[in-house]
Amino acid sequence: MIRVNGERHWNRMMRMAKIGATPKGGVCRVALTDEDKEGRDLFISWCKAAGCTIEIDQMGNIFARRSGTDETIPPVMIGSHLDSQPTGGKYDGVYGVLAGLEVIETLNDHDIQTKAPIELVSWTNEEGARFAPAMIASGVFAGEFSLEYAYARTDKSGKTLGEELQRIGYKGKRPVGNRPYSATFEIHIEQGPILEAAQKSVGIVTGVQGIRWYDLILTGKETHAGPSPMSFRKDPVKAALPIISQLYDLADKHSPDARVTIGFLDAAPGVKNTVPGKLTVSVDLRHPDENILTTMDKAFKSIVETTLEGSVVDGEIIDIWYSPPVAFAPKCIQAVRNAVNKLEVPAMEMVSGAGHDAVYVSKVAPTSMIFIPCEDGLSHNELEKAEKHDLINGANVLLHAVIELAHESV
Repeated sequence: MIRVNGERHWNRMMRMAKIGATPKGGVCRVALTDEDKEGRDLFISWCKAAGCTIEIDQMGNIFARRSGTDETIPPVMIGSHLDSQPTGGKYDGVYGVLAGLEVIETLNDHDIQTKAPIELVSWTNEEGARFAPAMIASGVFAGEFSLEYAYARTDKSGKTLGEELQRIGYKGKRPVGNRPYSATFEIHIEQGPILEAAQKSVGIVTGVQGIRWYDLILTGKETHAGPSPMSFRKDPVKAALPIISQLYDLADKHSPDARVTIGFLDAAPGVKNTVPGKLTVSVDLRHPDENILTTMDKAFKSIVETTLEGSVVDGEIIDIWYSPPVAFAPKCIQAVRNAVNKLEVPAMEMVSGAGHDAVYVSKVAPTSMIFIPCEDGLSHNELEKAEKHDLINGANVLLHAVIELAHESV
């Protein structure tokens, strides 16, 4: 049974990690910076050395193609991203790109010609750390965003995504999207603690949790902290406490799959000796079942309405974003299961709690994901760590899943 060259794969991971390396062992390779360009250039050089042809689309997505014996069959895609958070880890995203390259190299080593072509994709600006929203390039690919909208996104200094693509030389000519694929895979570190806790080396990802984002705006009245007795105050922070408590109860009610996160609380004017006049509370609700997520949405709104009934504080819920739950393609999931069984790798089925490019890609092509554990579930952090044997196990599972579907007739 063929397997990837683990040392080659590991060495490439460590070589890429030198680009934008941070003092604590992470990387800063934010989208469309000079460091991102350097990583892209290195990746393309490796792909060309592996015999791939390279195309770059208008969003700067890089497509490295290995020919199949039947070029009329839609390719099997492997994809992830090379960009990082400002204080990111050296595995997030890049592992999926370089594991895909290792699959191609291994097929070359064993002179295996697949029936369908294979395309390895590195998506632009998956992280969204510089240009919001995240996953914008795969979103344009799937028709969720227009090219004009994407180009107009700005960073904190006012530079646009389109301008920066042009500056680093990655504003390609290939149209974005409208291209068929027979199957797509994304392999990634889990970014959570589930696999490590279960002592499994691979996660067979069957879908992605649905996500609802809100801003809860509570409006009271500013007043001096000293002279104003508690009973006279219109304090939005006090009004928020029972709402937040009930939201956490809501997560418990729909456990173990429900997620409730209060990401920030912004009290204005933000002065130590002034009772705030306004409090903004971000709320993030997640669940893999759309019906339950809808139930949680209605419950949240009911909690706010009931809690504030007769209150001296006014409340408003602003719906920010909704990403429906994603169910991945059965044939892609089964190919991953078959690879796990063939390789006898300790694995479990799971749902992704985070968004990935695969969410958008799944809207236009059969898709699944493969996870490997990361220490303490830590990601978006310079201390992010994945074990070498897990990286290799995941790459081997990817290899055999790709071989299965690249040989199948479409």
